[in-house]
Amino acid sequence: MMESVGSLAGGPWIYPVVAVSVLLDVFLPLLPSGVLVITAAAGSAVGRIPDIVGLTLCAATASVLGDLVAYGLAWRGGERLDRAIARSRRLTHAQERLGAALARGGGALVIVARFAPAGRSLVSLGAGAAHRRAREFLPWSALAGIAWAVYSVALGYLGAQWLGASWLATGVSVAALFAAGAGAAHLMRGPASSK
Repeated sequence: MMESVGSLAGGPWIYPVVAVSVLLDVFLPLLPSGVLVITAAAGSAVGRIPDIVGLTLCAATASVLGDLVAYGLAWRGGERLDRAIARSRRLTHAQERLGAALARGGGALVIVARFAPAGRSLVSLGAGAAHRRAREFLPWSALAGIAWAVYSVALGYLGAQWLGASWLATGVSVAALFAAGAGAAHLMRGPASSK
């Protein structure tokens, strides 16, 4: 069974599938783009088609492009988006924290948010809605996309190297991805809960 999943994830079409999945998960955070990247990287570890560097570049590029699309849409979202954010005290507070963090060069929040469930969405949309300058947001988005892609690909690749191309390897790798997400979510909430 794992062999058939590996062969599906190892086809040359995996690159556009990964790109679309990663690009869209900024709008639909429930898309399993991380799981897809891990599975494709596991296929690379056992000699299937995806090139590990190509897969990493594909995932990182799609991540940054998705962030920029969300940022641009939120920038132009105008009053409707502002009203939607204003209705939520939590979103208003998160937007204020993000704006302050980006203004003082604290773009590490953008990197941490890339790992948190829906954190990427919140940060990309929040930066656009707050009209943060692209030069404040884009470098951190690029660094976040690269860090996430390298981490996800490494999880799949190393998991398959150590445990073989099995469901166990994929499960352990996905668990590590979710653990990073939980840790990132905790870091993002930490300062907010103290206020």
